[in-house]
Amino acid sequence: MRNAVSDFQAFQIAALTQPLRTTDAGAGEAGFGEARSAASRIRTGIICNPKSHRNRSSVEATRPFVSGTVLAATPRTQAELAEVLTDFARLNIELLVIDGGDGTIRDVLTCGATIWKDAWPKVAIVPSGKTNALALDLGIPDDWSLCRALTAARDGNVVARSPIEVARQGGAPLRGFLFGAGAFVSATALAQRTHHAGAFKGVAVALATGWGILQTLVGGATSDWRRGERMRVRYPATAGAGANTDSDRARYILLASTMVRMPVGVRPFGTPREGMKTLLVDAPPRWLALAAPLVVGGASPGWLDRAGYHRIDTPSFGLHIDADFILDGEVYPGGDLTVSQAPLIRFVVP
Repeated sequence: MRNAVSDFQAFQIAALTQPLRTTDAGAGEAGFGEARSAASRIRTGIICNPKSHRNRSSVEATRPFVSGTVLAATPRTQAELAEVLTDFARLNIELLVIDGGDGTIRDVLTCGATIWKDAWPKVAIVPSGKTNALALDLGIPDDWSLCRALTAARDGNVVARSPIEVARQGGAPLRGFLFGAGAFVSATALAQRTHHAGAFKGVAVALATGWGILQTLVGGATSDWRRGERMRVRYPATAGAGANTDSDRARYILLASTMVRMPVGVRPFGTPREGMKTLLVDAPPRWLALAAPLVVGGASPGWLDRAGYHRIDTPSFGLHIDADFILDGEVYPGGDLTVSQAPLIRFVVP
């Protein structure tokens, strides 16, 4: 398992004697003063990943807020992250700010699950990563700043979301918002290569999705894209999964998410709704040229399920897979897994 937090770099926070530039604050002088006032009333801990795609100025922007009620840290390892979050919990912070992208959020929620369990402080996201799917889902704009997040937290603007928890026997559970296996692993690897080429956020997602579908369409019957991965998937009886309640066969893709809105407007789970939703597609995928635009667009004609494109809502499911899986962009080894909906967390929104 990769240690995603190990990519963090150290950054020492120190108080500034000069006022913050308005361009750094993401607001005018009045907005900055209002945010400073809000920060003085809320015990706040800030986790900042300075290696996030757009985070260089964001790291500097935390400096003027550090005070007796606001602490900021940039942990370099998982151990340092755990130590920082433990300190934040000991100090009874009321607001946890995560300055980074989806990967940073995943790491913080995973580490914090053993510290706060189901009693999390409010969480504010300052989106600065290559992918910011959760921020998009919550309606947080691309230019959302620390100033605006602190003011919104003071005003009590929150939306509740449940992360996904991925647990295995003998290992610490993971927390995130988008789980995928099968072709999704290869598509994510492609999306990360497009990041290196300069395509970010929805552009990378759209390129990866389109290229993955094309590879499947043009590949032969024995191509890796069409062959899929063997998965044993077990849904609870209450999920109404029918023949898929306990199945062991090759699957083209398995997706699960608790987000309501997905990037670039795709709707693989159908009508946007809360709760954990899954998309399970048989391998090899049938009538893909016809089905793909319907699945991506959220349409639900009756023949889709009969053709092997199954949308199933469930609070949990069991999965055995030998191949890797993806959680919020990071690759993890397969095995015997339990994927479930974790307790709600209150996220600060505009």
